Amino acid sequence: MTTTLRLEKITPDNVLAACRLTVRPGQERFVAPVAQSLAEAYAQPDTAWPRLVLDGDRVVAFVMGFFDVRFDPDDPQDRPRSGLWRLAVAADEQGKGYGRFAVRAVADEVRRRGGTRVTVTWTEGEGGPEEFYLKLGFRPTGEKSEGETVAELELELELELELGLELEPEPEPEPEPS
Repeated sequence: MTTTLRLEKITPDNVLAACRLTVRPGQERFVAPVAQSLAEAYAQPDTAWPRLVLDGDRVVAFVMGFFDVRFDPDDPQDRPRSGLWRLAVAADEQGKGYGRFAVRAVADEVRRRGGTRVTVTWTEGEGGPEEFYLKLGFRPTGEKSEGETVAELELELELELELGLELEPEPEPEPEPS
């Protein structure tokens, strides 16, 4: 991975390059095609955050975040979640840190919007993304969403792990004199 990584919005100039991105054979069952993701983003513009990951001028990955979604809108206890909706790293670009960069970008956007945790779901199976997400610190919640495993990454914990820091808990407020 080089230091020229950047995110780019999907535009008329790069939409075809985005749609041409393909994962390794056998991984198709774990992630929808980019064209489907873009159609879903178009239909839900207030929720979806689609971006290309470029290394220099090369398209190396596609990532799409989601924000403030209730997995079960009929359950009043279900809290809004934000996180990683789709991640597809080009077949020849896997294992170079681009997926990690994309997850970091979504986490940064969740944090920018005031979130404290990133949610992801995945389909279980050999060759699937479970190991990747677990290595990044995501922890399964025990829930399923549309048959997929739900996992979360606490952003304070993620920051601690990445920087090797222990964050100080916020001090308890002093009780007011009565």
